[in-house]
Amino acid sequence: MAELDFSRLPSYQPRRFVPGEANLTDIEQVVSLYRKLLACEIGSVEELETFLLDRSELDAAVHQQGAILYIRMTCQTDDPNRAKMYKDFTESIQPAVKLFTNQLDCKYLEASKRFKLDEKRYEVYSRSIHTDAELFREENVQLQTQEALLRQEYQTVCGAMTVDFEGVEYTMGQIRKFLQEPDRPLRESAWRAGCERWFADTVRINEIFDKMLLLRNQIALNAGFDNYRDYKFCEYHRFDYTPADCKKYHEAVEHLIVPLLADIVENKRGQMNLSTMRPWDFDLVYPVDPKGRAALKPFGRIDDFTYAMVEVFHRIEPEFGAQFQEMVEIGLLDIASRKGKKPGGYQSTLDEARKPFIFMNTVNSNEDLFTLLHEGGHAFHTLACTHEPLLAYRCEGIPIEFAEVASMSMELLGTAHLSVFYNEQDIRRSWCYKLEGIVSILVWVAAIDAFQHWLYENPGHSHDDRIKAWIKIHNRFVGRLWDWSELEKEHGYLWHRQNHIFEVPLYYIEYGIAQLGALQLWLQYRKDASGTLSNFRKALALGGCKPLPELFAVAGLKFDFSEGTIAPLVEAVAKELENLQE
Repeated sequence: MAELDFSRLPSYQPRRFVPGEANLTDIEQVVSLYRKLLACEIGSVEELETFLLDRSELDAAVHQQGAILYIRMTCQTDDPNRAKMYKDFTESIQPAVKLFTNQLDCKYLEASKRFKLDEKRYEVYSRSIHTDAELFREENVQLQTQEALLRQEYQTVCGAMTVDFEGVEYTMGQIRKFLQEPDRPLRESAWRAGCERWFADTVRINEIFDKMLLLRNQIALNAGFDNYRDYKFCEYHRFDYTPADCKKYHEAVEHLIVPLLADIVENKRGQMNLSTMRPWDFDLVYPVDPKGRAALKPFGRIDDFTYAMVEVFHRIEPEFGAQFQEMVEIGLLDIASRKGKKPGGYQSTLDEARKPFIFMNTVNSNEDLFTLLHEGGHAFHTLACTHEPLLAYRCEGIPIEFAEVASMSMELLGTAHLSVFYNEQDIRRSWCYKLEGIVSILVWVAAIDAFQHWLYENPGHSHDDRIKAWIKIHNRFVGRLWDWSELEKEHGYLWHRQNHIFEVPLYYIEYGIAQLGALQLWLQYRKDASGTLSNFRKALALGGCKPLPELFAVAGLKFDFSEGTIAPLVEAVAKELENLQE
């Protein structure tokens, strides 16, 4: 697999406003360009639209520079030079851009009163800009910079974690893979070893999070909100649902999905002939096979994995296969797990090149297939709207709830082509694991989201309060399915591993909403593959130029996460699982 040289990545189109030789890590050059944009005269509709295009070009170029520095830093968090370059960008360029962003927002809002743009075309854009302008407080810029540096510190702490286990050094992702092993004492030893490594940094992680909470609460107060939760809903442009709707989701999950998950866990307990299920007996991501079979290992070398995935994407849609092959060939992936690399996975968009980049930590597990399908869905979404001239309507402005429909739907579409990796028996195992994982993630989303609501509804809480709240919420949804006796500390700090709580606060409900959309698409695809895929691709191509419910509608989906929508989806999953057990 080629290694990407970011300096040679071409722009999607020639620059018009930003000089080709501009150094976008130089604060003076960046400030000069934003001042030039701010000073431009707007005397007509045409000049207003030109202003928007110039702004998109400049923002895309600066965002891409930040994305490159972030990618390089997360690929090797223990490289001090990469860390310093990203830190410098975070401390100098990003705060300056935020100040200009507000001024440019105000310039647009004032000009749009004098020169009327196509209301249908700019409805979503204007709504978002108006909200951002209302939220902006200059005193928050420095606080947000401090928060970003704390996020980097958390990533560095997690990236440095390794476990010496049975004479071998493993990353945290690699050690978790042992939870798939049929040898129960081995699973327990690996699970406890992972916990001990997290405990080594518990104090530091708590200190980081305490500082984050103080900053986030102050940011909300400065903007006139009672709490950070309500502030963040506005900042995320959640125009189409409320915190109360999220709590309805929690209730629906508790009533409809937790019983199904409980049945799954109980069935596994019986098959494994255990008196109780301990945390190392059923991991939500890496499930052990209850019949004692070895864990699924779908590939050998990483290059074999990526080129096999090219074939999977090609079978779903030939254009997807061609796009992914190009990504592989020019190095738009870093998916190997190694020491010093940030845990987890993500897709980042290189906004000026209008190309996606996929980051992962593969460990040769069944879950790796679905992670790459997931991130591939994001990548195809990025590529589907490259034609859109406004950055705010490309990936930067796609509602997260629909962006995750793209990725989660790709996971389900990919299950029809698992023969690229598995024989028939293993295909059934993999599909069963995936469906059980969907049930698990719907429940886990409710737990994480409910916990985050509690965190920001209760500012000033103590560490003990936080642990008690976590255990209560976790037990409400999923924790009570395991036996946590003599594991109180492990249970109380389990949330430390959920990076979203630290890095993208209150981002998680999107996965639940999107999973419901993806399940709807899966059921439609089984009846009409061609029509479903056509509607899906039309919706992807819209980017963020339509309101969230309309994006769902174009894809043929309901934007709704009440019990009325969830019940038939849960019934379909339960029936499919029953068929797989026959």
